[in-house]
Amino acid sequence: MFARFSFLAVAALLASGCANNSPVLGGKNISYGDSKAVELVTNEFGSTDLQMIAESMTRSLAQSGILQGRPVVQVYDVKNKTSEYIDTREITTSIKTQLMKSGTARFASDNTAMQSQVDQLKLQNQSGLYKKSTVAKTGNMIAAKYRLEGSISSIVKRSSDYKDVFYKFSLQLIDVESGLAEWMDEKEIRKTTER
Repeated sequence: MFARFSFLAVAALLASGCANNSPVLGGKNISYGDSKAVELVTNEFGSTDLQMIAESMTRSLAQSGILQGRPVVQVYDVKNKTSEYIDTREITTSIKTQLMKSGTARFASDNTAMQSQVDQLKLQNQSGLYKKSTVAKTGNMIAAKYRLEGSISSIVKRSSDYKDVFYKFSLQLIDVESGLAEWMDEKEIRKTTER
C-alpha cells in the first residue's frame, strides 16, 4: 500500500513539475507561429523568401562538388539592387550557417569583421597586456581560397487590379587566385497581390 502511494505521489510530483506554470506577459493578440510556415502578409521580401533562397543556394553549392576538402571561403555583402530594404546579410548568414553545419566549408572573416580581427591581433600583440604564451601570433590567418558574392534585384509591375513583384537572387563562388567563377546559381521568386 505504501509503495503504491509513493508511486502515485512521485507521478503526481513529476507531472506537476513538467507543466509550464510560467506566467504569460503581454497582449492577448500575440502568439508564436511556425518559423518555417509560408509567410504571405505582403508581397514584399519576407522570411519565406529568405529561407527559400538560403536553402536553394546552400543545396546547389554543396551538391556542386566544388567545396571538396572544406575550403576557406570569404563572404562578401550581397548587393541589394531592389527598391526596398532587404537585410542581405541575413541571407548570407543563413547560407554560411547551413554550409558550416553540414561540414562543407570554413569561413574567413568577411570584410566587415576583418577590421575587428585585425584590431584584436594588434591589441594582443602590441598592448603588453597579455601573457606572451597566450597571444595569437600575427601572420597566421588562413587566406580564403574562394569568395562568395552576389546580388538581389527586383522588377515591380502595378496595375489598378494587381501588384506583381519578381525577385532574382544571384550568387557566385570565385577562385581568389585565378579570378575564375567556379560556381554560379540563381533563385527567382514571383509574388502577386490582387486588389
